[in-house]
Amino acid sequence: MSEHLFLSDADLAKLTGFKIKSKQIDWLRTEGLPFRISATGHPVVTRSAVEGREDSATAEISWTPGLVGG
Repeated sequence: MSEHLFLSDADLAKLTGFKIKSKQIDWLRTEGLPFRISATGHPVVTRSAVEGREDSATAEISWTPGLVGG
């Protein structure tokens, strides 16, 4: 099975610990992970954004999320 470019809904729920999209978005912002908001309001995260990433407690986060408008 090939690897997908974006995290699935199940992957995102496992990563964030939340199934509700607003909670997932809050968690992603807090953790400093880059994401976009889809037309349906769901967060979209690329697999490469989380692969090889250190635990946020020990990693220095240099990326700052921008405002997401819609």
